[in-house]
Amino acid sequence: ESQWGLELPDPSWNGYPLHQAWKDHMAKELDTVISFWTDYSHDQEYGGSFSCLSRNGKLYDELKYLLPLGKQVGMYCRLYRTVERFRRAELLGAAKPGGEFLIRFARVEPPAKKCAFSVTKDGTPVKVQRTLFSESYYTLAMNERWRVTEETRYQNEAVEMLDRIVYWVRVDSSELSWTRFSRTHKAEDLAVPTMLLHLVDQLQEEDEEMSKKYAELEDWGVQRILKHLQVAVLDNISEDGQGLPGAFGREQNPGQAIEAGRYLLQDAQREGDTQLRDQVIDKFLLLPFHSGWDAEHGGFYSFRDVDNWVPHRLEWDMKLWWPHCEAMIAFLMGYSDSGDPTLLKIFNQVAEYTFCHFRDLVYREWYGYLIEDGRVGLSIKGGLYKGCYYNPQCMAMCEQILGALLQRTEDSK
Repeated sequence: ESQWGLELPDPSWNGYPLHQAWKDHMAKELDTVISFWTDYSHDQEYGGSFSCLSRNGKLYDELKYLLPLGKQVGMYCRLYRTVERFRRAELLGAAKPGGEFLIRFARVEPPAKKCAFSVTKDGTPVKVQRTLFSESYYTLAMNERWRVTEETRYQNEAVEMLDRIVYWVRVDSSELSWTRFSRTHKAEDLAVPTMLLHLVDQLQEEDEEMSKKYAELEDWGVQRILKHLQVAVLDNISEDGQGLPGAFGREQNPGQAIEAGRYLLQDAQREGDTQLRDQVIDKFLLLPFHSGWDAEHGGFYSFRDVDNWVPHRLEWDMKLWWPHCEAMIAFLMGYSDSGDPTLLKIFNQVAEYTFCHFRDLVYREWYGYLIEDGRVGLSIKGGLYKGCYYNPQCMAMCEQILGALLQRTEDSK
């Protein structure tokens, strides 16, 4: 039984060996979460899926939001091709109309070949944001569709959109109207190079042609993320890598720092760069954990101030689902690569809090938004940003890492 009173698998941390129970727990939870979305989210009339689902799966908003829609299409395809028990025709069949809906209705021209943020259920654009995240998850969905169908039109869509995103970020962002802190310099959000590194990882996976095409962009993403490491991992810096004045410049987002650390860890693993790995573990995992973890109630704060002032974000003390998902992956990945038992202990700590507080034992799936003391702040299971992505991704990746670690233990006997 955990410190929060909920029965959990006993990992038997005698000398910190991994136990089969955690792997089984991840697999069971992944199956449960996916079943919620396959049961309630699909639009059988127009294709695609709805994300605005109540606690028990009832639809409360018929608009379709392109971030969770792109994420869900990509997640279905990825599970289909990487997890044997999800290689089912019905899962791929559900992803197909979602991919077609995106191709037909996501792109809004003009302006600038951007994707909509939201559309009506039949595809009429409702809102366009000045960010690049609808476009990013469109790219991810198209690449995953290509990987399971081998239809080149999907890959062409992915490459064309990624190249457009790169243009906005590295050449001319005027079409996005991003925040500027002076007449000549714009602010850079850590989420931007992190997202680009994620997309590069996606397109390069087992693809030599894409690896060559985006090798320089991968290096750029790594170096831009590292520039955010100053007195802490800052959420916002200037375009030339300097700090920004005021509360905006002091802002830390523990979840974003850890997510960036996860992608840096993956890059360090591919390159065999142990120096980068150690730096990432120390500065992008342990530092945000110690500054962002609520020692009294548990869980990650949404925002912190580097000088320990009260953060200017009103939601700063909320506990959101996705940083906890990213932390479980990152600390388990860090332990797998380094063997440092401290990282395994933190994984266990984060996993216990996450399963005890975010999981709905009655209606399946996870809550997304808790207040500071761990009580549910919003009972919805999906919305404008939360959909079928972060928690199934976490369960699938943790199951895979745990399986590899267990196999490594068996092979060493």
